[in-house]
Amino acid sequence: MTALLSRLAPRTLRGRLSLVALTTAVFLMVILTIVFNTVVRQHLQRQADDELRTRAAAVAATVDISHAGVRLLETSNDELLDTNVWIYAGTRLLERPPSATATSLVTRAAGQLAARAGQHCATLDGRGPVRLCSQTIGGGTGDAAVVTALELSPYRSSADTLLLASLALDAVMLACTYVLTRLAVGRALRPVRTMTDQATQWSAVASTERFGGAGRPTELARLGTSLDALLDRIRAVLRHEQQLTRELSHELRTPLSRIIAELDWWQARPRLGADTRTTHAAIADAAQSMRTICDTLLDDARDSVSAVAGTAASCPRCAGSPSAWTSQVT
Repeated sequence: MTALLSRLAPRTLRGRLSLVALTTAVFLMVILTIVFNTVVRQHLQRQADDELRTRAAAVAATVDISHAGVRLLETSNDELLDTNVWIYAGTRLLERPPSATATSLVTRAAGQLAARAGQHCATLDGRGPVRLCSQTIGGGTGDAAVVTALELSPYRSSADTLLLASLALDAVMLACTYVLTRLAVGRALRPVRTMTDQATQWSAVASTERFGGAGRPTELARLGTSLDALLDRIRAVLRHEQQLTRELSHELRTPLSRIIAELDWWQARPRLGADTRTTHAAIADAAQSMRTICDTLLDDARDSVSAVAGTAASCPRCAGSPSAWTSQVT
């Protein structure tokens, strides 16, 4: 699993930063969407409860409670008030909607709410969600009670529409976040890519050009300073290598010429054993001189590498004219 995730992870810094920004945006969008839709659903439910309580209060005004019992007052347009309304006198059902039977699930739920004193609301999930609210008329459970009902389908449909709209908006926002993050990060990293290419070119030819930190952001100024120090060190190393090459070429020329001269003299005509031994001794001495020169120059090169970047340390044994090397090793 870890290997799979590592293979799927972006290889570039821009891709990784874009993925981090997208993940953060997804986390925030999910939280905001959940909170928003929860608040919307609660608000719609409060609207439904307020409408039910308003209707219950209007119906309660048509109910007369006296010592003789509970009596319903006839008013104009009472058909609208009687829609989805149950009126109870204690536990006895006085009036119910024409569309609801006495044994229906909604009527039983209305009876349970009417048996409880005060104002109460409940949701009944059947074929369609129904919200019921009860209101007691009087001070006790034996007085009249009004129960009103309301279909929640329009409210839930509105909530579902808002949920789909918020999800679509989240998708658009996430896509914009990813694209804009990639563009912004790519634009921010463009100077770094340019500086990298320039540093590669300058290091190859030991150029004296440098980045400097003037006019650059703080991060790029620090990067430029580091690259300048690195280029100075590379230039110093290249300069030291060139100097070492010139010195080796000059100092090895003398013993090498001596070896060639001895070989030419020995091959010019047949020699006695003593002459051959003298020639071998001269060649061995010249070879030892070459070895001593190489060891001395390489030791000085190692000492110079540990010197301060951008400077070429001089060796006390190398001071003076190039002929000083020959005098030291011969």
